[in-house]
Amino acid sequence: MKLAKIECFPVFIGHGNQLIVRLETNTGLHGWGCSGLSSRELAVVGAIDHFRDFLIGKDPRRIGAIWQELYRGQYFEGGRVLAAAISAIDIALHDIKGKALGVPVYELLGGKQRDYVDCFASVAFTTPEDLIQKANTLLDAGWNTFRLNSAIYDESGEESIFEPRESIYHTSEAINTLRKAVGSRPTIGLDYHHRLTVPETVSFIQRLQPAALDFLEEPIRDETPEAYKALRSMVDVPFAIGEEFASKWQFRPYIEGGLSQFARVDVCNVGGLTESMKVAAHAETHYIDLMPHNPLGPICTAATIHLAAAVPNFTWLEERHSPVENLNANDSEFYPEQPKLEGARYPLPTSPGLGVEFNEEIARSKEFQMREVPRLWRSDGSYTNW
Repeated sequence: MKLAKIECFPVFIGHGNQLIVRLETNTGLHGWGCSGLSSRELAVVGAIDHFRDFLIGKDPRRIGAIWQELYRGQYFEGGRVLAAAISAIDIALHDIKGKALGVPVYELLGGKQRDYVDCFASVAFTTPEDLIQKANTLLDAGWNTFRLNSAIYDESGEESIFEPRESIYHTSEAINTLRKAVGSRPTIGLDYHHRLTVPETVSFIQRLQPAALDFLEEPIRDETPEAYKALRSMVDVPFAIGEEFASKWQFRPYIEGGLSQFARVDVCNVGGLTESMKVAAHAETHYIDLMPHNPLGPICTAATIHLAAAVPNFTWLEERHSPVENLNANDSEFYPEQPKLEGARYPLPTSPGLGVEFNEEIARSKEFQMREVPRLWRSDGSYTNW
């Protein structure tokens, strides 16, 4: 068996673009992969174009060897663009091998360790009353874990305004009100999307009632582990970090330094299933659980389900389709076969490979749309993180 064809499908689905990659063998087997580098999909297409010539003719079953050549086969190795391209190819190779052997992908990763994968819902809100209503909707539907978005920004004008201190006040008030309303049983997290500084994060935590928050996701940017070390010494809420990491090496100081209590590994950005399994093993040695990042479509979801099935240290999978949110990234027109939620969890797939199929003919008829992530400014006109 040899790789015979590699094709990319950058296409707008739901509320954003997805980059789907199809690998085909000379025996007719095909595999699907997905890149997670949102808003820079065409850069990843360019990387895959560079990889294509030396990939054609290789045995797709040699996944580990191919990963090493993809990563090491250039002088300037690593980086988010190359890692996203490697991720898509690696996931598609696992899909092919699972289909060739007639087994689900998690059987290639050591077999399943659980029968289903629990999820958390994402919740955006405008007022404490809005938040409580959405939380009760989720609880009534069986969702016991949810992650809140921070009290957001003013989008009423041409420029979106985000003032950290205003957000800290409104977000802390909303969380305190929510915890009082729903009690101690639900797990409540918050994603600050690296919009704060170290002192702003400390001020935010100081405003929370004890046990109001179960985890805090990426309050500050992650380029400097020493900044997180300082922050870790000042607050006692568990951190969830890593959705932007593009290798096991980026995870290393956060795992070994005890800076993150949940690893937000993104299968479609970190280097695929091959690299994700290594991150999971490293995290396991430090008693850190995976809480995978998953804002994309069904291919990324399926790949992450297989990862979650095969590792011991897993908590919840991010799910962006719930009773209070729908990104429509799983549009059935594009994905006639895909994982199906049962309440707040995914049962494990039983079909060979990933258990996903993509309608490439529909994708060919649609156009890619150049889109940027939102831009945020402070009131004084300075740019800040989205």
